[in-house]
Amino acid sequence: MEMLSLVSTLVQMSPTCQVQQRLLPFLRLKILGIGQSNATAANWVARNVIAHVPATNITAIAVGSEVLTSLPNAAPVLVSALKFIQAALVAANLDQQIKVSTPHSSSVILDSFPPSQAFFNKTWDPVMVPLLNFLQSTGSYLMLNVYPYYDYMQSNGVVPLDYALFRPLPPNKEAIDSNTLLHYTNVFDAIVDAAYFAMSYLKFTNIPILVTESGWPSKGDSSEPDATVDNANTYNSNLIRHVLNNSGTPKQPGIAVSTYIYELYNEDLKSGPVSENNWGLFYASGAQVYTLHLTNSGTVFANDTTNQTFCVAKSNADSKMLQAALDWACGPGKVDCSPLLQGQSCYEPNSVASHATYAINSYYQQMAKSAGTCDFKGVASITTTNPMVVKMLPA
Repeated sequence: MEMLSLVSTLVQMSPTCQVQQRLLPFLRLKILGIGQSNATAANWVARNVIAHVPATNITAIAVGSEVLTSLPNAAPVLVSALKFIQAALVAANLDQQIKVSTPHSSSVILDSFPPSQAFFNKTWDPVMVPLLNFLQSTGSYLMLNVYPYYDYMQSNGVVPLDYALFRPLPPNKEAIDSNTLLHYTNVFDAIVDAAYFAMSYLKFTNIPILVTESGWPSKGDSSEPDATVDNANTYNSNLIRHVLNNSGTPKQPGIAVSTYIYELYNEDLKSGPVSENNWGLFYASGAQVYTLHLTNSGTVFANDTTNQTFCVAKSNADSKMLQAALDWACGPGKVDCSPLLQGQSCYEPNSVASHATYAINSYYQQMAKSAGTCDFKGVASITTTNPMVVKMLPA
């Protein structure tokens, strides 16, 4: 397999886009090329970043995805890749607006409970120390993927389900760090604090943490009985509340941890356990998997959907009929469908259902939701669920 990695761009798209992702589709990038060539990095930034600002509010570039654990052969050039991307941003006067980092699997942290004794796998010290130096010097953050689901599944019953799902625990059930006497009411906070303590172990104490992925699967196979719609809804709803209350973690109270939900759409073609295909808030068709319970959680959706209606493609609609609806909306319907073009903001996911939902909802909205403007020969229906992405707001 060719040595490829991923560069994701954290953005806030225009509210007119159906796929309003703050985490753009991962852009494939040869880390070895970027890490060995300043010019290659500059060219990539010019094409994928400079060309899209300020229309797109890009706030961070995540170089790679769990490189140390999934692409260890690229680890020696990882910091160089970050530095070259950073240099290109400096040259474009974008380094204050856009930060550069790389997401890590939480498995790079060893002895993660109690959090106070956690440390990074020393195998990666030759990479981790210069990486943390880079993050500190550029004012960036440590990106971390946090999955309490896996901690729960791999604990052989030691981690209670309620503790993983942010459900309230009686005081005698809370986990206590015997070294600091800090109380932990959920797995998420414990993992984040383990990362803070691991950085402290290496003498870095002022680098914030950004959680680039967190979620819960809505379906699993027979060995994954707790991958359910109810648990996925409970986890993500409670996660949103937890982040938005700005309480921080026991080690860093009051310092909110900006978090991104994994993921927008189910990935039907992924291999592995059934759960691998079922982390999304929406099916590939654009239909919702579940409606998040967000009472008293503040503004979370891309737009306030209270008392609003939207027009979406039916999940069982014939693809040819959907294509016809898409063609009509983008033609006689006079919808601006340029965001659906390849390389544009709403191209992904590249499916007829997704593109049709964008087009028919845009037509429905521009017609002021008039009666009869959301039918398209029976392939569309009205919903109160905004087809745009549910997103986490930064602190």
